[in-house]
Amino acid sequence: MQSRLFPRLALVTALFTVGLIVFGAVVRVTDSGLGCGNHWPLCNGTIFPPLDNLTAWIEWLHRLFALLIGLLGLATLGVALRAYRKQNRTVLTFTVIAAVLFVVQSGLGAVVVLFDLPPTMVTLHLGTAMLLLAALLVAAIIATHKPRQTVQQDNFTTLAYITTALSLVIILTGALVRGSGATLACVDYPLCNGDIFPFDQGQLQAIHMTHRYAVAALGITLLLLAWSATRTRQDGRVRTLAILALVMYLAQAGIGAMFVLTAAQPLWGAAHVGFAAATWALLVALSAFETLNNRIVIKSESEWQPSTLPSR
Repeated sequence: MQSRLFPRLALVTALFTVGLIVFGAVVRVTDSGLGCGNHWPLCNGTIFPPLDNLTAWIEWLHRLFALLIGLLGLATLGVALRAYRKQNRTVLTFTVIAAVLFVVQSGLGAVVVLFDLPPTMVTLHLGTAMLLLAALLVAAIIATHKPRQTVQQDNFTTLAYITTALSLVIILTGALVRGSGATLACVDYPLCNGDIFPFDQGQLQAIHMTHRYAVAALGITLLLLAWSATRTRQDGRVRTLAILALVMYLAQAGIGAMFVLTAAQPLWGAAHVGFAAATWALLVALSAFETLNNRIVIKSESEWQPSTLPSR
């Protein structure tokens, strides 16, 4: 049974997850991560923060946003259990994965607050949110996708997977830059304090430039991906997603430069994370479409049996 409600609900939850990710970036760039102190789920020991404490309200609203996504996730899981328990169980599997990731992400959020924002936990917290977004998107696509044209696995497929993985690496290294205090370790762009390889300047400069190197590598793979998509793929959705991911990447890279050149203005920081999440989401969707198209071909070939000639 196919549910019309499920893909809409999964996509809405995914969109809200993007909003949560951006809101989390606002928490970080405004230094509101400990706005509620080391208290969780309460805020400085109370349910509601004081009206005159802006950082507490930013952190509290971020938690409220997360609670809303949890409720949407429960509704999505309920619909998936009802509609896909017996058929197309892959949809249910990814929905369950999304539910588990939400629980893990919430737990990591609590750990981040209780232990004074350790950089590793902050990075894992953001990474888990990105995986949650991916699981929701994949579930929605599997529930609705009907391949218009099947394709064999080739270099484009491999490049799509590599580019998608690299986009997640960039997000994680970006979170590490912020969490380690390396945001303004390099005050110019594209060089780092006048050097292209600033590894003798210190650990923070090395962390910052490693992130930029990864960003440059993603730009190269995205250019190749968009070019290859227009040449080898007839599915307009795959080609559109590849081009849109490149456009989002260019916007994200430009915003990242502005974040540095404006001495880490919060608006640019939040937008930087938002465009990174959008690039990741587009690449996840592209990889999902590509995988499903390939699976149809592989399944058809594995099920094919040569006809038996009549004996004479």
